[in-house]
Amino acid sequence: MESSAAMAAAEEEEERGLATSLTARYSDWVLEELDELAGSFLLTDPAMPGHPIVYASRGLLSLTGYPRRDVLGRNARLFQGAATDRAAVAGVREAVRAQRAHQVAILNYRRDGSPHWVLLHVAPVFHAADGRVLHFLAVQVPIAAATERRAACRGPAVFPACREEARVEEELPCASHAGEVFVDTDKRGLETTRWLDAEEPRVASSCDKEKALSTANSIFSALNRYSKLTGLVVCGKRCSSVGIPALSSSLNLSLGRIKQSFVLTDRHLPDMPIVYASDAFLSLTGYSREEILGCNCRFLSGPGTSVEVLEEINRNICSEQACTVHLLNYRKDGSAFRDLLQVSPIRNASGKVAFHVWVHLDESAKCDFNGLTPEIWQLGAVGAVRVAVRSLSASGSLLRPSQ
Repeated sequence: MESSAAMAAAEEEEERGLATSLTARYSDWVLEELDELAGSFLLTDPAMPGHPIVYASRGLLSLTGYPRRDVLGRNARLFQGAATDRAAVAGVREAVRAQRAHQVAILNYRRDGSPHWVLLHVAPVFHAADGRVLHFLAVQVPIAAATERRAACRGPAVFPACREEARVEEELPCASHAGEVFVDTDKRGLETTRWLDAEEPRVASSCDKEKALSTANSIFSALNRYSKLTGLVVCGKRCSSVGIPALSSSLNLSLGRIKQSFVLTDRHLPDMPIVYASDAFLSLTGYSREEILGCNCRFLSGPGTSVEVLEEINRNICSEQACTVHLLNYRKDGSAFRDLLQVSPIRNASGKVAFHVWVHLDESAKCDFNGLTPEIWQLGAVGAVRVAVRSLSASGSLLRPSQ
């Protein structure tokens, strides 16, 4: 009897500790608010040992068949199984490493061992002031088989099944246990082989994707509303201009004469933030300048953005080489556009890389390039930025005098 009571007390203490991960940041009422939201989703805390689940929605429990006590405090590999696709896991792993949103169709497992296809939407929850990752949100939307699809969308759903081969080393300075989400040490699901033949890969519909985004937005809205009660405002994008050096008025004036859509980033600062954005870029994306200064350019990425292309950009940045890529990016309103993107290093008068310029062009837009190809038109912007930076760096006029 005493041992049972002690175990029950320990479990209650653990539940209170997990709840504190949310209540300390969003207020004591946030749990009740989350319980009222529709959809299947969970929240994990990457700063806690084992990157545990700290909240599981009623929709998630219904979808997976688990009681809440068997989910809270567990790593999200709880839902993985034998036939989870390694490539899908690698994509989620990369998204967590890069701290960006990601959508993928993936095979997960219920408590009874039966497999089921879901559209997984993973997104970080950022501290709005300093850009730290506070939690990760995972939404699941069940994907119906082709023969079962109906015109109406179905309701949402958890972190994917992951394998030991997909293990990721710790790479998040603000989330010391984030990588543990992607380690399958349990090797669950081996007994479910009899179901696998019937589980053909499924493709999420546009309705499924919209459902996942809508559910995620509702959750972010609730977290943001309650976080204001504690003075800790959260958001779905890392955008913080705190500590970002202000460019000199001379450089701002020179850059303002360039009509193309572009941003300037500083690779010498943490997370390579945007330090300048042109008016044309703001018109293209729908964001205000205040919203994007201090952000990493990944805020334009979304469910359809190619991880391979992003990696290509990173390789060229690291080797200080220019590159031109075709990429699917997203505006503030969620609409996608085909982006012809030119990324080039910008060197100062001494030959060292001072910035990188990212020139964006909506490939579907009808533009007058004065007889030039789109690529040459973009290179014109790169050249103009180089002239402005080199001429002003020679006189030490890139930043405001106080900096």
